Amino acid sequence: MTIIQEHRTEVRSGDIQYQVAVITRTEGGEPDRVTVTIGGERPDGEPVAEGRLDLDVASVATVAELLGTSLRTFAGAGGRRRSRSRPARQGQPWSDEMDAELEARWLDGESVADLARHFARTPGGIRARLPRVGCDPEHPGNHLPTPPSLRDEEEGAA
Repeated sequence: MTIIQEHRTEVRSGDIQYQVAVITRTEGGEPDRVTVTIGGERPDGEPVAEGRLDLDVASVATVAELLGTSLRTFAGAGGRRRSRSRPARQGQPWSDEMDAELEARWLDGESVADLARHFARTPGGIRARLPRVGCDPEHPGNHLPTPPSLRDEEEGAA
């Protein structure tokens, strides 16, 4: 048995009427394809928008985000704009090995920019991580100083 689910939306903006139809077809189980049809026309019948997308169900969310972001950016209505692509490991957790390597490279005098490229992170991500591994992000090649409240008597008297 084939089941068809359909969602239609019509919106008027000024003198233009827009229509969007989203149709899924199910053959026995879960839907596997989605068809999106869009149209828009002026009162005289001249089309201002027309098209059709046939999508695999698994790609619907990605395509929806891509279209939304792309169209908002094109229209100048915002959307996230990035001049460059994100570094590959931005936002991912750091391992103990990576922390140790970050500390060693910082103490060897590598710059924040070099470390960002090496670890596929942003410079801001590197500067934020350095204090967590005991390094002073304001002074390349140095550890953070031990705060006076944590220094033992001998170290404080020296």
